[in-house]
Amino acid sequence: MNKPEKAAKAGVPDYSATLYLPQTDFPMRAGLPQKEPEILARWQRIGLYEKLRGLAAGRARFVLHDGPPYANGNIHIGHALNKILKDLVARSQQMLGKDSNYVPGWDCHGLPIEWKIEEEYRAKGKNKDEVPINEFRAQCRTFAAHWIDVQREEFKRLGVIVDWDHPYSTMEFFAEAQIAREIMKFAANGLLYRGSKPVMWSVVEKTALAEAEVEYEDYTSDTVWVAFPVRTIRSGALADARRAAEMSGENPQDIDATGEVFDELHAASMVIWTTTPWTLPGNRAIAFSPKVDYGLYRVTEAAPDNWAKPGALYILADRLASDVFKAARVQNFERIRSIDPHDIETCSHPLAERVPGYEFPVPLLEGEHVTDDAGTGFVHTAPGHGREDFDLWTGQNRALAALGIDTRIPYTVDADGFYTKEVPGFAGRRVIDDKGKKGDANEAVIAALIEASHLLARGRLKHSYPHSWRSKKPVIFRNTPQWFIAMDRGIGEARGSNAPSLRSVALDEIGRTRWVPASGENRIRGMIENRPDWVVSRQRAWGVPIAVFVKKGTNDILIDEAVNARIAAAFEKEGADAWYGDGAIARFLAPDYDPNEYDKIDDILDVWFDSGSTHAFTLEDPKHFPSLAGLKRVRDGGRDEVMYLEGSDQHRGWFHSSLLESSGTRLRAPFDVVLTHGFTLDEQGRKMSKSLGNVTVPQKVISESGADILRLWVASVDYSDDQRIGTEILKSITDNYRKLRNTLRWMLGSLAHFKEDERVAFEEYPELERYMLHCVSEISAGVSEAYSEFDYKKIVALITSFMVSDLSAFYFDIRKDTLYCDPPSSVARKSTLATIGEIFESVVIWLAPILAFTCEEAWLSRYPSEHGSVHMQVFPPIAADWSNDALAAKWRTVRNIRRVVTGALEIERAAKRIGSSLEAAPIVYIEDVAARAALGGIDLAEICITSDIEIRAGEGPADAFRLDDVQGVAVVPQRAEGRKCARSWKISPLVGTDPDYPDVTPRDAQALRELGVTELVRA
Repeated sequence: MNKPEKAAKAGVPDYSATLYLPQTDFPMRAGLPQKEPEILARWQRIGLYEKLRGLAAGRARFVLHDGPPYANGNIHIGHALNKILKDLVARSQQMLGKDSNYVPGWDCHGLPIEWKIEEEYRAKGKNKDEVPINEFRAQCRTFAAHWIDVQREEFKRLGVIVDWDHPYSTMEFFAEAQIAREIMKFAANGLLYRGSKPVMWSVVEKTALAEAEVEYEDYTSDTVWVAFPVRTIRSGALADARRAAEMSGENPQDIDATGEVFDELHAASMVIWTTTPWTLPGNRAIAFSPKVDYGLYRVTEAAPDNWAKPGALYILADRLASDVFKAARVQNFERIRSIDPHDIETCSHPLAERVPGYEFPVPLLEGEHVTDDAGTGFVHTAPGHGREDFDLWTGQNRALAALGIDTRIPYTVDADGFYTKEVPGFAGRRVIDDKGKKGDANEAVIAALIEASHLLARGRLKHSYPHSWRSKKPVIFRNTPQWFIAMDRGIGEARGSNAPSLRSVALDEIGRTRWVPASGENRIRGMIENRPDWVVSRQRAWGVPIAVFVKKGTNDILIDEAVNARIAAAFEKEGADAWYGDGAIARFLAPDYDPNEYDKIDDILDVWFDSGSTHAFTLEDPKHFPSLAGLKRVRDGGRDEVMYLEGSDQHRGWFHSSLLESSGTRLRAPFDVVLTHGFTLDEQGRKMSKSLGNVTVPQKVISESGADILRLWVASVDYSDDQRIGTEILKSITDNYRKLRNTLRWMLGSLAHFKEDERVAFEEYPELERYMLHCVSEISAGVSEAYSEFDYKKIVALITSFMVSDLSAFYFDIRKDTLYCDPPSSVARKSTLATIGEIFESVVIWLAPILAFTCEEAWLSRYPSEHGSVHMQVFPPIAADWSNDALAAKWRTVRNIRRVVTGALEIERAAKRIGSSLEAAPIVYIEDVAARAALGGIDLAEICITSDIEIRAGEGPADAFRLDDVQGVAVVPQRAEGRKCARSWKISPLVGTDPDYPDVTPRDAQALRELGVTELVRA
């Protein structure tokens, strides 16, 4: 109903004091930026995290293992999304009845922090190489510790409740010790090995990069088309060709001509195309495909200054020949015949005639990666400069050796981007400099090719090229000595030939894991299926070393449990700095081994190995994390589950490295559930950038609007995909928040009049209350299911619709008259208050994981307590008798009829024929007998908030109001007859029939009588 005015008109009694109007200290304006820190302080004071652990003791455990953020700067909106999402998971799983624990962590080693310290050095004119390594490491540690403290406070402000006093970090001494133990396990099980392999190398950062540390950006490369002269024909190729010709019945002259074909081949050249001319000194083979058609072509016309001269013979893919000759400015050419590359055994290196050192044969190898989509149909193969090149070359080692070909892969480029002495004619030329700029290597190689008369054409191409995600500079592939973890070698192969490989174990474990969303499974499966061996070494200073010793002159790793135990014990006490201390070799090896016979490996581990090992020193370390002690996962016959949750890029990052690390050391994944979220973009779907001015800063949102606004945004979006945020989106979120808050406020105000001892039996509740509790039961089931499925946007949608449409716009609107005006003895009023109490408790608990601060404030307003908290509750069980499908079906009909009535009255109000709906007494025509029967026992005027209503059978007059989607209901608006009740504003002919209260209806008179009101002050 419309609320009575407080100010009485002249000569009319003031009835406002006799109404049960809402009363609450819960403010309409949230003031979240001021209120939230007070609530955070209270959580800290009452020890909320510890209370939650105590309350949940003995329950099945749901552990959210934190993917460690990097400790090197303030948090951004992506951090906020991630941490809030984790908090939603942890809080909701706790309220679902589990012991939901979440220990935060930080990733502290690695290049970004080294870079920061090196920047400080450069600003001071210091040289890092002149600083003792452990002094440098100490500065890195201090830097990381500072940012852990900063980020911890920023994460706390988001409302995240975890064990902030006992986080893990990869630089804790016990963590460094365990990381070292983990790599020792790989050494012991035979998967760790030192090898030579092309890796993505950052000259700027002077380190190898994992795939996860690389992003692809546009880059303009030099391109060249290069001729490799045919050197040798396969033995027996000519005889095979003649035999085939004879069997086909060709005439003798054609058979004799076969020999001429092979003579022409000797005069021809195979053409390759590459975007990296600097890799040509490292060329060792040419790859071709049996699926591609090749031909022998002759240049018939070209400009005098052309590199491709008339009469020259080239072997090319037929589909690409025209493109190649166009690039080479060849005016005319002819195709002579088809060519089978299998007939050609080797070519000569294009530099062989001009530069000493390139006289070796260049074999032709069949490669699955070769296509005729672009290039020439042949692929220049430099095994020291490409992954596919390396795999192809090493896969043919035995066959190549049989041909007398040296299979050794040269180290052509050093860590600073210079050609080494293993590059004849070009040593000292630079591929890329320490600023990420091109060096002089390309031009030197191209000049040599021109001089050798084996360059057909050159050009430039803008294309996607790998860059370091930190320095944003291009990387190169270079052959380096590195440490690897083998993907396809049997784990502990010495113990049996049937031992599973790391790849096979990881793939099996992917199938045993629940992926949210499900598409994550295929994504990571494809990555594991196709990934190469894991490069785990980095040539840097700040990290955990690959703590092994190698017999000098060999690649044999020392496997000794006593030595390993000494190393781990030292790391536990001193951290990994112990490895770099004076006399470390003798300290760990003597007296069991002669220190002079072993090399100490000083490369550090890839930081992905660090973070991939976090399960080992958190989930499996009861000493440092007693709250996680005794974890027994479902797969082991227990009740507990472990979740990993990060952005979708972590399928190739943390999920990936954790899966491999655990599979290689424990033959199992460290997780049971993996949830991924997308990236956060601006409102136009663009990546956020300071230069674009489109960055949403979480600290600013919190200071202006509060963390609950951010939390509601996180819960409202489809986190599985990329999300958007910006000013307009946050305005919409804030508007929704206000609706939810005001609904909570109205319930709190109404419940100020609730008395527990006045609660009536459920059987006495009016139908409307029983129907609303049925709605609560439906919403409860949906909310619980959605929380179990981590579908927070569904929860927000369900609860928002319920609070705005079912409560505020329907139930509360109807029951305001009952609540405000009914007598104290009214069963309807008491039932309504009890129902609102049930609804309030359910809604606040449902929303608590999302609106953590607001729901705490509302809960304590309703249930004041020194040590209580809404977050200590579980989702409320629903009484079995609340669910009533038949009643719900009946009220769906009632609500449809009500929609037609309110639609008709809206037109009347807009035309100013009535003011409020209480001035109306419409006639409602209902054709359907069942629909009319549904109104039995219901005061439709009360439901439609009119002063009276008349129901008639039939279709109604033609000009009656109707809704297309509600068939058989028509409404004719009429004004209500009688006087206006001064207390409730209802219009009724019964106003004044009680002589003691001449201004009100009998219902209001009874209320006044029960309230003991015998005389009213007149204004």
